[in-house]
Amino acid sequence: MTDNSLLYKIGITLLPGVGNISAKNLIAYCGSAEAVLTEKKSRLEKIPGAGSVMVDTIMNSDVQKDALKRAEEEIKFIEKKNITPLFFTDANYPKRLKECADSPVMIYAKGEMNLNAERIVSIVGSRKSTAYGKKICEQMVDAFASYNILIVSGLAYGIDICAHRSALKNNLPTVGVLAHGLDHLYPAEHFNTSEKMIENGGLLSEFMSNTKMNPEYFPRRNRIVAGMADATIVIEATVKSGALITAEIANSYDRDVFAIPGRVDDISSEGCNLLIKANKAMLIQSPEDVIRAMSWDVANKKTKQTQQELFAHLSIEEETLVNILKQKEKVHVDDISNASGLPMSKTTALLLNLEFSGVVKSLPGKMYVLNN
Repeated sequence: MTDNSLLYKIGITLLPGVGNISAKNLIAYCGSAEAVLTEKKSRLEKIPGAGSVMVDTIMNSDVQKDALKRAEEEIKFIEKKNITPLFFTDANYPKRLKECADSPVMIYAKGEMNLNAERIVSIVGSRKSTAYGKKICEQMVDAFASYNILIVSGLAYGIDICAHRSALKNNLPTVGVLAHGLDHLYPAEHFNTSEKMIENGGLLSEFMSNTKMNPEYFPRRNRIVAGMADATIVIEATVKSGALITAEIANSYDRDVFAIPGRVDDISSEGCNLLIKANKAMLIQSPEDVIRAMSWDVANKKTKQTQQELFAHLSIEEETLVNILKQKEKVHVDDISNASGLPMSKTTALLLNLEFSGVVKSLPGKMYVLNN
């Protein structure tokens, strides 16, 4: 028997002209996906952002019928293939991805994975990776094994598949995000690896079955790769590489981005060098650079007593900023300024003083954390 709740959750993703942001807005006002499709036209018209074209589409009985029929077919498919549908309000939906405004309303997962693991890193790079790039990738993942990090990538040729295989070798969970439905796999050469991933990680996609691979879908896939993770690492990328798109998206989400530098005349590293040059990625030379930047080297953290000594001589305004930073693991400078009520110029000056004093640490993307 079809789950009506799931039927409408999938159905709303199939309405023409209703994107992820619009769908979330509609659900927020109406209370559920089902309520959106059964709401009166007069109320839908009062929802901010719901224009007449969108409302007419939602109210069109033929459009609704087609959407729900296709949703019912998808439910049969996911039940048969043991696929888990995750709606953006579900507890198991990736919480980091949920923070992104354009995150998918619905994603489909196959395997045994914790999408809310304590530490998640995305590793991306060139499809035509060199032996050097693969070596660096393997060294990165090998070092991450001691920190139980979930490795995310796109299951593509080159750096992506190297990251997945290295994770499997080190018994680390790894998730491949696909740009097509879960009824097939591209590239087919990676099928055996994907089967092993399902045992410790798995496959993820926002696309329904019968959605074939399309290069136009790669940026949509890349935003999930970037949005799921605490940090994105770029290992080898040309200036036209999709890895740069992932890095740009991660930057727009205020996530940490790291890049391995290369020779100035090396085409395969040109994209990484440009990210570093534009201050869109932190230059790293080893996995330890990532671990320190993310404050995962807990054994080397200062004691609470040392922290108390650092806090002893703060001004009232500095204490205000410190208290804001205590509320979250890391905070963007804009949010610090807004929460403190201080002008941006004053906020940045105080943060600089606190950084010099060893109280706070700045991260890529204008993020700040307490230097514990």
